[in-house]
Amino acid sequence: MQIEKTTVNIGFNPLTDCASVVMASMLGFDEKHGIRIVLSRETSWAGVRDKLMTGELDAAHALYGLVYGTQLGIGAQPRDMAVLMNLNRNGQAITLSRRLAEQGATDGASLATLMARDVGEPRRKYVFAQTFPTGTHAMWLYYWLAAHGIHPMQDVRAITVPPSQMVYNLAEGHMDGFCAGDPWGHQAVIDGVGVTAAASQEIWPDHPEKVLGASLDFVQAHPNTCRALIAAVLEASRWIDASDENRRATAEIIAAVPFVNTDKAAILPRMLGRYDNGIGREWQDEHPMCFHQDGQANYPWLSDGMWFMTQFRRWGLLKTDPDYQAVAQSVTQLRLYREAAELAGVAVPAGVLRSSTLVDGHTWDGTDPARYAASFAIHQR
Repeated sequence: MQIEKTTVNIGFNPLTDCASVVMASMLGFDEKHGIRIVLSRETSWAGVRDKLMTGELDAAHALYGLVYGTQLGIGAQPRDMAVLMNLNRNGQAITLSRRLAEQGATDGASLATLMARDVGEPRRKYVFAQTFPTGTHAMWLYYWLAAHGIHPMQDVRAITVPPSQMVYNLAEGHMDGFCAGDPWGHQAVIDGVGVTAAASQEIWPDHPEKVLGASLDFVQAHPNTCRALIAAVLEASRWIDASDENRRATAEIIAAVPFVNTDKAAILPRMLGRYDNGIGREWQDEHPMCFHQDGQANYPWLSDGMWFMTQFRRWGLLKTDPDYQAVAQSVTQLRLYREAAELAGVAVPAGVLRSSTLVDGHTWDGTDPARYAASFAIHQR
């Protein structure tokens, strides 16, 4: 197999779930498959999108919804995009400010109660941050608020803040809460400025999160490079999930300045599934961040991609229903993934849809996306 481009520029944001692309390089899995990964730390998801579109980045650790939002031209010119593989499941969180917690809001139900009591004129507008308008954190935040009767478009003001700036802005009182990936939720707890109201896996157990994304132009011009890249990251994903010892080693490496640039203590506990909400509740989570799950977490399920489009439709980011399945089939590089999985010795599921029940009791199985998108009482269509 002739590798079209042997040096591959990969962007990432400083988050725990950048681990598999970092470890693919650090452990030499890239060289095993005939490529060299050059990592580029980015400061925002908008920057990642723009660099994928200009070709400055060949591929990136990216939000699932960023890839689909770009494909559909939401907030930017449409551009044909590609999902090469899923990078992880779970491991994000909704954080409320310590000030809200002191007023009694420590979870979705108590937040709704606090907001309902606030009947002053003018009514206070609560401010919550997400990391990108079509990204996973926006969708988890909106879904969680709506599940507790709070309309995310009418009852609160949503702002966009880069993930690494969340804790600072919460501490400065610029927002009432945020949704972002770890370690920033746990960092807010450590710093005493926030409490964990919900781990994202409480919204959707084993939800899809980051993907290895690229432009379709790059994939079509470099299929062998992409196949090798997927195989290298698959091997790194499997290595991380193989043991707690490997997770500890991973946390040690990604905490360093070139990567997440924080203390290992902010990363490691939740990588091991150990949660502390900051107000006395500690637990061993049944669905912590995972990078492989025998390939289940890496497989680019069509139903995962379609779910994000249903939420774009629910919240008015799409004015009409797209051809959900056709778009997902165009974006998702299933053939390349299957070939790479064979190279890496990773099992591939037989189907392309999976079924999950979310926090509000809705079941998503990918079979009727238009009906699913229209089924929510709280929406902005």
